[in-house]
Amino acid sequence: MSGREPAGPSLADAEPPVAGGIAPGGHREGVRPLLLGGRRALVDGHPICAGCGAAVVPRGPDRWRHLPAGRPYPRRSRWLAPITLSELRELPTYEDFAARYPDAVRPAGGLAGATTRQDWIEGRRRLEAYHAALPDLDPSRLGPADNPYLELVAILTGGPPGVGPWRLAPGLARMLDLPGRRRELSGRLAWAIPNEAALACVAGHSPVLDGGAGAGYWAALLRMRGADVRAVDTAPPASGGNRYHPADAHQWVAVERLNTEAAVRADPDRTLLLCWPPPDDDAAGYGALRAYRGDTVLYVGGDQDGPTGTTRLHRELALNWTLDEDFGLPSWPGVPDRLTVWRRKATRRPQRGLDRCPGCGRFQPVGAIGRCDRCFAARPPALAIRVGGRRVEYPQHVVDRMPPALRVALADSPNRIRLPGSTPDQEPPRSLR
Repeated sequence: MSGREPAGPSLADAEPPVAGGIAPGGHREGVRPLLLGGRRALVDGHPICAGCGAAVVPRGPDRWRHLPAGRPYPRRSRWLAPITLSELRELPTYEDFAARYPDAVRPAGGLAGATTRQDWIEGRRRLEAYHAALPDLDPSRLGPADNPYLELVAILTGGPPGVGPWRLAPGLARMLDLPGRRRELSGRLAWAIPNEAALACVAGHSPVLDGGAGAGYWAALLRMRGADVRAVDTAPPASGGNRYHPADAHQWVAVERLNTEAAVRADPDRTLLLCWPPPDDDAAGYGALRAYRGDTVLYVGGDQDGPTGTTRLHRELALNWTLDEDFGLPSWPGVPDRLTVWRRKATRRPQRGLDRCPGCGRFQPVGAIGRCDRCFAARPPALAIRVGGRRVEYPQHVVDRMPPALRVALADSPNRIRLPGSTPDQEPPRSLR
C-alpha cells in the first residue's frame, strides 16, 4: 500500500461501525489516539482511539480518523513515515518540514520530544554527511586501521562515540531515524559495532573461529590487524536466505557456509567468537558452546535480558564459565553491547535450573514465560492476548485499571485468545465493557 492517504469520502469522512459492536464517533470527544505515559498506545501494532478503542489512522497534520470495519490497517502513512534525506532536500524551510512531518514537530509525548529548528538544521547536515560516506563502504578499500562502521556512527552522533548506548536529543534522533540507520548498517556490516579495544582483545586470542560471521565485517577488521580468523555462517549473505543480512550486502571476507557447531568440531584449536548469536536459535549459540572444547570463549552481545543469545546459552556461561574480561562497545540506543571473555571452569555442572510454572510449579520448556497451558485452562485470566508468539495474560484487577478504550481494543483484537470453554463468536467478558 502506498504512503498516500486513500482518496474518497468513504474512507476520509465516513465512520461506519467496527468489529465488536462499538460505533466510532459515538463518543463526544474528537477522534484522538489514546496516550499512555506520553506515548500512543498500540494494540496489534497500531494506535487506537481514546474514545472508543477502534483503530485510528492519521488523515492529515495532527488529524485522525477511525479505520473502517473490514479494512486492513495501512502499514505506511505519509504523516507517520520516517524522515528521509530525499524528502528533506525538497523541504527548504523549517516551516515546510513542520507541514510535512507534523508528528516530529508536535509529537504525542509533548514538546520535550519535538524536533526543533536547530535539530532540523543539524539533522540535515549529519544526514548529508552520512549518505555521502555510504558509497565508501567497499571491502577492497579497507586499510589496516580502518573501521568504517565507527566512522559512520561518529557522523550520526556528532563525534567519536564512547562505549555504551549513545544518547541524542529526541528531536535530533527523530531527524536521523536511528532505527532505520541501525537496520541499514547492521545488515550491511554487523549487528555489533567493534572498537579498537575489542578488536585488540579478540586478535590477542588468535587463531579465532568467528561463528555466525554474517557479512564477515568483524573478521575483515581482525585480519587487517594481523589476526588469523576463520569465518563461518549457516547462510552467508551471498547465498541468500540470511534473515539478518540482505543478499546484496558486501561480503567483507569469504564466509564459509557451515554451522558453528560443525566448525568447532572440525577446527578445535581456534578460540570461539560468538557475535550476536540469535535469541531464538539454540544451535547457533548454546549448541556451538557445548561442542566447543577450548578453554576461552569470546561473546559479543547483551545479557540474558537483551536481544542476543538464548536462555540456555546465558545459563551455560553463568554456570560453567568464569567472566575474565569485559569490554564496553559503542552501542545503538537501547542496545548495551559488550565483549566479554570467558574461561572454562575445571568441572562442568549440568543445567538444573529449569523453568517452572509460577502457578503449579511444573517444569516448562527453557525460557518459557508465564503460566503453563494446564493452569491457563484450569484458572483462566480475565483476558489473554497472543503477542509475538507468546501468551500475555491480564488478571481481572489489571483489566479493571485499564482505560476503557484499551480494554475494548484488547477484547476486540484478532490476537485475543479465547478463554477455555468459550465459543469463537462469544462476546468479550462483560467486565471489559
